[in-house]
Amino acid sequence: MEKALFKAQKMVEDAEDIKIYSHIDCDGITAGAILSTMLDRMDKKHEVEFISLDKIEELKLENELTIFSDLGSGQNTETLSTSSSNILILDHHPSLRGPKFNNSSIQGKFLEVNPLFYDIDGSNQISGGGMSYLLARKFGNLDLSWMGVLAGVGDMQNSLSGKLEGLNSMILQESINQGYVESIKDISIYGRQTRPLFVALSYFGDVNLPITNNKTESILLLNKLGIEKKNGKNHRSLCDLTPEEKGKLFSELVRMLSKEVPAKYIKHVPKLVSAESYDFLNEEKYTPLRDASEFSTAVNACSRNKRADVALNILKGNRTTAMDEMEILSKEHRRYLAQKIEVIENEDMIVPMENLQYFEGNGIKSEVIGTIAGMVLSYGDWRKPIMGFTQISDENSVIKVSLRCSRLLAYDGIHFGHIIRKVAEKVGGSGGGHSVACGAYIPSEKKNEFLNTFNNCLQNKLSN
Repeated sequence: MEKALFKAQKMVEDAEDIKIYSHIDCDGITAGAILSTMLDRMDKKHEVEFISLDKIEELKLENELTIFSDLGSGQNTETLSTSSSNILILDHHPSLRGPKFNNSSIQGKFLEVNPLFYDIDGSNQISGGGMSYLLARKFGNLDLSWMGVLAGVGDMQNSLSGKLEGLNSMILQESINQGYVESIKDISIYGRQTRPLFVALSYFGDVNLPITNNKTESILLLNKLGIEKKNGKNHRSLCDLTPEEKGKLFSELVRMLSKEVPAKYIKHVPKLVSAESYDFLNEEKYTPLRDASEFSTAVNACSRNKRADVALNILKGNRTTAMDEMEILSKEHRRYLAQKIEVIENEDMIVPMENLQYFEGNGIKSEVIGTIAGMVLSYGDWRKPIMGFTQISDENSVIKVSLRCSRLLAYDGIHFGHIIRKVAEKVGGSGGGHSVACGAYIPSEKKNEFLNTFNNCLQNKLSN
């Protein structure tokens, strides 16, 4: 891979006019920001555009060098080649071409750098942003390593083991050495910096507990453990707790979860409760940008409201107006999610099947259907995966499927990303993703066939 990155470095050095196409999610936007910062520092004329995967085949390449970051491997990108435009792909998704692809049929230079060609897992060892950082690193940009950490977290590369592994951990160590990031063994609660602890606790976990969606029970739990809820006038967040208080909370959550899960899962419970968290030390405490997980949500809020440019400005340090815009977009994002979740809950929209559960998300934006599926899992049965379906657009007969599940099912050895890909292909669609979070695009008339096939695939795989 070092040799391939050296060739990529040469392609960048030789080009004067560069276009970056990057994926429109946290990983892709961060990948684009890394490359754009690198090119700024080299005084290279360039543009960045964030696109969804289905737009790639419509592109017309007009620049001397086109870089595809966090996309391009799973698409027929080689067909876009012209004699006047070289193509560089920095991606971590499965490739259509493979490492021995013959470039002789292509007019311009074509280079694909993909970790899977070198037996490095692209789902948990390096992200798209991580691949972009490895190239930026060739030009000495070690200070961009923190963005590699953000991309890994944004791509859920740490979701199963609870920490960044493989090349991700090398990037993390570089960012720690540079003084940009601190790695903290902490309780797996979202909102470490910004949410009052009792609120964060009410959203905790893949498994239904007395505190799930219940702020009163969360307050009672903190009272029982003798953990103060306030610092003076302000509510305490998880980041305010002492190690002793975190220890008490950890033990209690392990005890509560162990009572709720089948005996075979008890050994996995500590992994659900505790994980590594990453603080960006140059960001202000108690803001969403301090914690990697909250930062990634803020970036996604921009992309899902079609304002990737706001996130790009913040990542590159151009923050004068972008911070206010990001705050507005994040509030809008939270409001939208809350409204849709309320409808699903109030109208009892989760439909149970033998081995899975699903809801019709008609009217829900396709960009957020996965987020909502993850958030309503606690209203259903955590022992089964949950799927959300939504139309991509009024004109399009393709529907998007997003699946989320408890990490306990993945610890049991089930990889839903692999299953959803096979089932989607059987009904004429496409899909893939991580073991606990994945998705597919399928023809709308094949929805029932897709559901039944998926249900059958899980026969005898789930534990009761």
